[in-house]
Amino acid sequence: MRRSPFLLALCVGLVGVTSGLSADVRSDQRVKFQLGGMLGKMVNMFSKGAREGVVSTVAVKGNRKATMNGDTSGQIIDLSEEKIYDLDLKKKTYKVTTFAELRRQMQEAQREAEKNAKEMQRETAGGGGAETPAQKDPNEKELDVDFDIKNTGETRTINGFNTTKGVMTITVREKGKTLNDAGGLVMTTDMWMTPGAPSTKDLADFDRKYAEKVYGLTVTGASAQDMAMAMAMYPQMKPALDRMAKEGSKMPPGTAILTEMRMESVPPGTANQAADALPAPEEPKKKGLGGMLGGLKKMAEQAEKNQNSNAKPQRTIVMSTSIEMLKLTTDVDAASVAIPTGFKEVKN
Repeated sequence: MRRSPFLLALCVGLVGVTSGLSADVRSDQRVKFQLGGMLGKMVNMFSKGAREGVVSTVAVKGNRKATMNGDTSGQIIDLSEEKIYDLDLKKKTYKVTTFAELRRQMQEAQREAEKNAKEMQRETAGGGGAETPAQKDPNEKELDVDFDIKNTGETRTINGFNTTKGVMTITVREKGKTLNDAGGLVMTTDMWMTPGAPSTKDLADFDRKYAEKVYGLTVTGASAQDMAMAMAMYPQMKPALDRMAKEGSKMPPGTAILTEMRMESVPPGTANQAADALPAPEEPKKKGLGGMLGGLKKMAEQAEKNQNSNAKPQRTIVMSTSIEMLKLTTDVDAASVAIPTGFKEVKN
């Protein structure tokens, strides 16, 4: 399954569906993505590039978007054709994947993630015995989603742009209960906005349309398998992302030069605590989705160990992303989003 440099839309604010993509925009941007908690200790080893920051050139022209990662790899997405072209820039080859194939891969990853998450929950609840009652699905609870947005007045010069900081906070909690009483999830997005740069709205519009056609709601820098696992482990992420999609356009006008988002899992009684720091990067011992899912048992064993040692619940960072615009321009030609001359297709 591919790792995609997607989806800026949720981090700069989703707006209503537009009828077409007319303007052009090109951005040099640095994206960082990291998962936290027990999940992150394992999964982050599969996302080393994203953790350290991937610098890419992203261009949108019409219904095409091209992302080039230095001189090694690239990807072209065509919304009209509903195809994805993955480029090997050194070998001068490309592979084609349809949106339908990608949807199938995502669904398979989601099912596998949910299955393994449930197995881990059973083991942490009672050692995996057959008579252990299954934990109640958090999605079955009626939830309240609180929304707050502030212009802090803070200013900062980033990559030559004079920016002002806005903060969006979304809290998901059980209906009728406070965050401290019942726990929940908090998503905080810091956005450093400037009025003096080309708009990135077309990047956001494109990524939103791509998400609607293929993945649904997701987060910049996260691969399909990352999101499948995170959603299975933390179901409250979905209402938080839904609310962000609805309310994101209420952020102050302008272009986001730096967007930093973090999601925090808040157990009961920890609402006033500071979240645990993200785990330090580790070198991978086994790559691929199978290696990631295979590590769930070790995660369950560690969770059970913590439970047996009467460890106190901690507020933890579930996920964090950072998107920094290094350069923005509206100078985009057709060649910027086309397969380079001389490249040959390689069949999957």
